[in-house]
Amino acid sequence: MSTTVTSHRPRPPAEPTSLRARRLPAYTAPAVAVAALALAAAIVYGAGIGGPVLVVVLGAVLYLAGLFAAANAVEGRRSARNRTWSALIHSAFVLAVLPLASVVWTLFSKGAERLDVNFFQTSMNNIGARDPEGGAYHAIVGTLEQVGIATLITVPLGILCAIYIVEYGRGRFAFAIRFFVDVMTGIPSIVTGLFVLAFWVLIVSPWFNDGRPGFSGFAAALALAVLMLPTIVRSTEEMLRLVPAPLREGAYALGVPKWKTILRVVLPTALPGIVTGVMLAIARAAGETAPVLLVAGGGAAINTNPFENNQSSLALFVYQQAGDASRYAPARAWTAALTLVTLVLILTIAAKLLARRNRLSR
Repeated sequence: MSTTVTSHRPRPPAEPTSLRARRLPAYTAPAVAVAALALAAAIVYGAGIGGPVLVVVLGAVLYLAGLFAAANAVEGRRSARNRTWSALIHSAFVLAVLPLASVVWTLFSKGAERLDVNFFQTSMNNIGARDPEGGAYHAIVGTLEQVGIATLITVPLGILCAIYIVEYGRGRFAFAIRFFVDVMTGIPSIVTGLFVLAFWVLIVSPWFNDGRPGFSGFAAALALAVLMLPTIVRSTEEMLRLVPAPLREGAYALGVPKWKTILRVVLPTALPGIVTGVMLAIARAAGETAPVLLVAGGGAAINTNPFENNQSSLALFVYQQAGDASRYAPARAWTAALTLVTLVLILTIAAKLLARRNRLSR
């Protein structure tokens, strides 16, 4: 019998493995971007085939290609793909922000010309084509009254309708309500204006106006309410569905009635999302022109009574001034547009702060 003897020889020590992968320097991406834009400008302007827009587009393509090549050479193919897709995502974000930034800059640059006391304290009554004065006080009053009345009408109705669909609605009736709300979401604003014109102005208002049809800010508020209602219902419905079921079940287990659970638990939890939907509806209503023109008629004088006589709004004021032949009208239109955007922004911030203060504590 043979016995095999295995000798245990000491092995050489292994090479220490680095746990840190190679990375591109922090300045690589900006350097590649500058080089890509310079190369794109040289190609475009050298060949005479375009302008700044083509330079940016070609520079973006060259930047992605250069970043992928640099990352692939240093960090590997997997990291190069990650960097490329990250660059694409950031580029999409920039493309989404650029139009918004352009709109904001244009509004501020062009609307600052008439940002004076006269613009906010006077109307267009007795203002001629050669008069540089005149303001939008009457339009601001009309917008606040019309949107305010429409909000008072639609917010309770929309929230109650959404509560019924989510908490109580079953069967065909709830399905029919949801279907018609979806259909109303796509109705053009001029159709709602025609509906209120045919129903309220021509049929109902003569009963209160000695047999004569009456244009008014209240009629415009009704048309805006028709536009706002589906947005509020759909947004509130989605927010109520996002409330976790254990919150409801915990309240039911403690013996809390269903209506009180909805009032004290479900609605406070969904309140931030509901406020967002309401503000979207308000922003849409404040920017509508056709319904106000059809049923309120517009006007140059100040009218603080929404139930009698013609009334204007900021959106209608912008439309009228943009089409006016006066050399001073465009400045008024831009300032009115800036005022409308600022007004919606202030209302949105105030509503967000109020919703955060009254939110259900966790």
